[in-house]
Parts: sequence; C-alpha cells; structure tokens
Amino acid sequence: MSLVLQDVTVGPKAGNPLFSALSLRIAPGEVATLMGPSGIGKSTLLDAIGGHLAHGFAVSGTVALNGRDVLRQPAETRRIGVLFQDAMLFPHLSVGDNLAFGLVPSVRGAARRAAVETALDQAGLAGFAARDPATLSGGQRARAALMRALLAEPEALLLDEPFSRLDAELRAEIRGFVFDHLRARKIPGLMVTHDASDAEAAGGVVVQL
Repeated sequence: MSLVLQDVTVGPKAGNPLFSALSLRIAPGEVATLMGPSGIGKSTLLDAIGGHLAHGFAVSGTVALNGRDVLRQPAETRRIGVLFQDAMLFPHLSVGDNLAFGLVPSVRGAARRAAVETALDQAGLAGFAARDPATLSGGQRARAALMRALLAEPEALLLDEPFSRLDAELRAEIRGFVFDHLRARKIPGLMVTHDASDAEAAGGVVVQL
C-alpha cells in the first residue's frame, strides 16, 4: 500500500492556494509529517485527502492510494482512516460497540464479537467491551480510537495532531503504539503536527508547508 500526492494544493474556490503544490510518496508503513504555521492549510489538506473538504474550498492535483485516484471517489469508498486531536468515541455506545462501528457490515455475529475482542486485547483493553467511553483515561481512549480505525481496514491513515492533548509521558507511549501498528500492518500515514518530537518519532519524511 502506498499513498502518492502529485502537485496537490488546496484553497478557497475564489482565492489563491494556501500553499505551493505538494508532491509526496509515502511508502507502506511509513508515516510522513506535515509541519508549518497555523492557517497554512495542513488540516485542510488532510480533509481533502479524506474526502471531507469544507464547502467553499477546492483541491487540485492527484492523490493516488494503491493506484486509485481517490479524489474522484466519495469519502466512504476511499479506504482512508482519520485520527483527530480528540479520540471522538461515540458517547452513547459502549467501548466494544465503538470498535464494532469500524467493521464492515459483512462481519456479523460471533466473528464481529471476536474481531472486537481481539482489537481490545491488542490495545491493552481486554474486558473493556461493556465499558462507557467516559470512564476511559486519555491513553485508553486514544488506543480505542486507533483500533476502531484499524478495524475498518484502511489503506491509509491520516493523523491530525492526535497526540497534542496528551502529557509528555503518555504522548510518547501512544505515539509508539500508533506508529508500531501502522508499520506492522504496512499502512502509510500522513500526520499533521506542531511538535518536532512527533516527527522524529514517526521517522518518515518531514514536509514544511
């Protein structure tokens, strides 16, 4: 799996691009990092790649995921996951049901329960299926959010400052957890951050917008 950006830029439909055209190739399991001042368009670029670009903005160029031009596809068929600053677990669902939400509908019954239990175990959350998400710590919420994203079997993952609300010690732990899973599953990642330590831990190419 690889994610390739060719001459990509975003900006207001009636205005100038927010940044110069960007070309970037992210290999399987690699996490590339976007850095730059606030307002330059980093998160807007992630929105465009994921298929969630706000009304009034436009994207140009090509974004190819395993050879597919995803910019021509609706968000639900792009196979691109997203991790945000906040874990964004559904408050009305249990932890297990939150993870199950990421599974494709064809996974049902016992197979669905087994997939959730396996993901919880991998996240160090065995026995947490019935828990209320509000009872989880910040680190537990972050691990649950990642496993929900991975259960959807994405072919790429976008990371929009997902570690910024964590303290330094927990930040390092969760970063390692996320990056290790992406490398093991050979999923390319594109991360936005203002923290140079995030980029160093990711180990991939760093792009300054």
